Amino acid sequence: MKFYFLFLSLILLRNFSYSQTSYDFSEVEKVVNDAVKDSAFPGAVVLVSKDGNIQFHKAFGSFTYEDNSTKTDLNSIYDLASLTKVVATTTAAMICVDRNLFSLDDKVSEYIPEFVSNNKENITIKNLLMHNSGLPAWKKFWGVYDNSEDVLKDIYNSKTEYEPGTKTIYSDLGLITLAEIIEKVSGKPFDIFCKEEIFEPLNMNDTYFIPPDSVKDRIPPTEYDNYWRNRLIKGEVHDETASLLNGVAGHAGLFSTAEDIHNLLLTLLNNGRFENKQIIDSATVKLFTTKQPNSSRAIGWDIKSPTKSSAGNYFSSLSFGHTGFTGTSAWVDPLNKVIVVFLTNRVYPTRENNKIIKVRPLLHDAVIKAFQNN
Repeated sequence: MKFYFLFLSLILLRNFSYSQTSYDFSEVEKVVNDAVKDSAFPGAVVLVSKDGNIQFHKAFGSFTYEDNSTKTDLNSIYDLASLTKVVATTTAAMICVDRNLFSLDDKVSEYIPEFVSNNKENITIKNLLMHNSGLPAWKKFWGVYDNSEDVLKDIYNSKTEYEPGTKTIYSDLGLITLAEIIEKVSGKPFDIFCKEEIFEPLNMNDTYFIPPDSVKDRIPPTEYDNYWRNRLIKGEVHDETASLLNGVAGHAGLFSTAEDIHNLLLTLLNNGRFENKQIIDSATVKLFTTKQPNSSRAIGWDIKSPTKSSAGNYFSSLSFGHTGFTGTSAWVDPLNKVIVVFLTNRVYPTRENNKIIKVRPLLHDAVIKAFQNN
């Protein structure tokens, strides 16, 4: 009987773990449980911290909607989609700036000479990070090309759609280009640079480009791709362009757990410091996470908008974060020292399911209310 209760305790720990706290997170649980019942997503992991301490960490639902589906737990690894832009690429750019490998004002063409075509000679690295480069928001590469070289060549030859710096158009192409620059200045493949300079120093041991077979049973499936790959996508990147780029790209391709992502966000909240190690210079962290003049964004990061933000109504105006197409998000409120990581596979079985748009602000509002009502 003693061993039975020990086993039961271990099972519960895999699904629900947070520090001793007086906060009431029942409304947070209700929001997510209601969303699962409403088929906004089959499962989720939510992690909330305050003042550097994890206060809530819980898994909800299952990998899919089938009755026999694997239950989600705290160790579930999700396809981050566009969270890759901040967890990997933006963080890598911070490190490159710290090491004087490049400056934000450097021209992209200094590192990728062919990028100069079609009047792109004045686009800077900062333009790429702030999504005001003039590059198109998106291009359909799948079904057109079948290799990474042709995709990159197309991006470098792209025509701008507006004068750089004059407006903000969120673009995958800019972050794809930036990852290639990081490879050139570091002399390392992008995934290796991120692993050695970000993931390993921050103990992000379950964060991968191209997850190994040994962890694939911990990864929920994303979409049933019935338009290109014609199979269920599980353990391989959902984003089509990232797939063509062999699973390693600046805009998508990363897989991770809520706890690993929290390690990075906590480092940023602590001005670049993690476990007595200065990973990123504090001035660089402040620069990248602060709203920029004449822009609605920080550098790489999104900033909470006054209305209709995925961070809800109560995160401060200083908050920075990002979302991912597969149903992921990460938000940091430096004023109130609150971090929320929210991971789902809302695209299962189809991307046509957009119910998460209403869930995200409700979740973040419930988190802040839990702290306010203490």
